[in-house]
Amino acid sequence: MIISKGFQPKRARNDRLPPGQYETRDFPVLSLGPTPEVDLSTWKLEVRGLVEKPCAWSWQEFNDLPQENIVRDIHCVTKWSKFDTRWRGVSLDYLMEVVGVSPEATHLIAHSYDGYTTNLPLEDVVSGKAMVALTYDDAPIAAEHGGPARLLVPHLYFWKSAKWVKALEFVDADEPGFWEVRGYHNYGDPWKEQRYTND
Repeated sequence: MIISKGFQPKRARNDRLPPGQYETRDFPVLSLGPTPEVDLSTWKLEVRGLVEKPCAWSWQEFNDLPQENIVRDIHCVTKWSKFDTRWRGVSLDYLMEVVGVSPEATHLIAHSYDGYTTNLPLEDVVSGKAMVALTYDDAPIAAEHGGPARLLVPHLYFWKSAKWVKALEFVDADEPGFWEVRGYHNYGDPWKEQRYTND
């Protein structure tokens, strides 16, 4: 078979599905407990820990920061994947530049309004890999999906994208979060099916 220059066969849609996943067009709701009520008049996002300049923004102040749009596939540990999800928010690259993350920092701990935490190596939140998302599908993020703001780290299983985020803490050692100490994998790569501790 001769393939003319510039022609590439279309990638099969299933090639976007990590092993063991199925595609859904819905957006299933999964949380560890009740959806917290987050008042925008008192909402605050703190960036703290091993940083030169700890910062805290109100809702209006955070929305005034530079924002970007991304389209990404997302994958849940419960085996659903949703393609081409559209988000807008503030990149972690920008926030890290503002606060001046220390060279000693190796991990990020995300803290949520419901007491949830999750851990991420720094290399997984830089170079356009993560944001604090403020809208989904051109609308404010519904509370059940983590609004008013959630962490978004779409290349990892979705439990790493903490809902209702209120603080980002930079630390010099790994600190497993809520699900990680309850049997979920410490890293959570969908393409390696890292669902549970020994995967």
